[in-house]
Amino acid sequence: MRRHRRSTVAVTSVVVIAAMAGAYLMGRSDERAGRPFALANPAQAADHPTISPVKARPRDTYFPNSEDLLPDEMRVIACGTGMPTARPSQAAACFLVELGNGDKFLFDIGTGSAERIAALEIPYNFLDKVFLGHLHTDHFGDLASLFVGGALMGRQKPLRVWGPSGEKPELGTKYAVERMREMVSWDLAGRQGLVDERGYHVEVEEFDYMAENKVVYEENGVTIRHWPAIHSLDGPVSFSLEWNGLKFVFGSDTYPNKWFVKYAKNADLAIHECFVAVPSLIEKFKFTPQTALAVGTQVHTPPEGFGKVMSMIKPRMAVAYHFFKDFDTTASINDRIRSTYDGPLSLAQDFMVWNVTKDEIRVRMAVVNEEVWPPPASEKPMPPDPSRRIPFSKEIAGGRLDVLDVLQPIYDEINEEYGTNEKPGD
Repeated sequence: MRRHRRSTVAVTSVVVIAAMAGAYLMGRSDERAGRPFALANPAQAADHPTISPVKARPRDTYFPNSEDLLPDEMRVIACGTGMPTARPSQAAACFLVELGNGDKFLFDIGTGSAERIAALEIPYNFLDKVFLGHLHTDHFGDLASLFVGGALMGRQKPLRVWGPSGEKPELGTKYAVERMREMVSWDLAGRQGLVDERGYHVEVEEFDYMAENKVVYEENGVTIRHWPAIHSLDGPVSFSLEWNGLKFVFGSDTYPNKWFVKYAKNADLAIHECFVAVPSLIEKFKFTPQTALAVGTQVHTPPEGFGKVMSMIKPRMAVAYHFFKDFDTTASINDRIRSTYDGPLSLAQDFMVWNVTKDEIRVRMAVVNEEVWPPPASEKPMPPDPSRRIPFSKEIAGGRLDVLDVLQPIYDEINEEYGTNEKPGD
């Protein structure tokens, strides 16, 4: 177990806290339909004044799969908040939106984010919808990992991907995803006849990047719209998701623009890029002043620009991401944002969690298991069809060693336990 790697809490302490809290939560819940009991409220503390030296004390921390999501609640989890170069403490851009109706959506899936998604232990059948803001690899670099790995770990349906067109067909989402599918041709061919293959398909819906506030998804009471963004080339977009009177906005990458200001208003949670301050680009990345100014103020949104945008749209909670959140960079970013914005603010980091209802927005960090295994599939898996296996060539097959003496006992063990009748070489 661990908290985010940047946490000052010792790993051993987190292990103890997680284990104790998990045990405690098995026996205690409050009136909110299974929501873990917490003593953050002074009134609750007054009812429970005794602190035991041997019993667990709950923490204001999110443990995946430890809380019910209420019917009117939205939960957003940061699965990637960093910069184009992923690092152990921060993957590249990715945000998961979970709704009280059971729906889940991924907005961008940048390099390294598949690891964060796995740590949340969500059955992969529920992680089949991805919305891409643009096609930089730090925003869709882990799509192949989710496509192949998600199917292997229990997604028994096609992966659905929505993304913008480009100025030319080869600069659009459809082209990119189809070539990704071609890139993993050997991988997929090597799995034929060995696994449940229902998840090894991808469906792409490419939409016009120039369309303004156009509905691109409308199912189960959820409406997702998009509008143009300004970043690197024509093509990037931003999104809004509206459900049950709540509004989530994701800017992906963009220079401050009129569309975001117009269509992100009334957002409960507004996520917009906030790049590292220009002086840090020079000091940390060793950019020339010219490159730092171009990248930090023209291709991306600087902290001061992020603050100005948020001052114009006035969300219930502004979320800044796309910077390395370090001890010697965060204060400068915060101060620069505060020079133009004084409203509610989260400086995002991986595994930050926002629970959003009409009454409150609760911000916490998640504690996850680093040795996570795939969660159970939400549907019964299908056995493979051996007839679909692609055989080895005669030359490669001829290199097999005769190890039937060690294989046969394994088959005997499994056949006896599960009532199957498999044979080595089938």
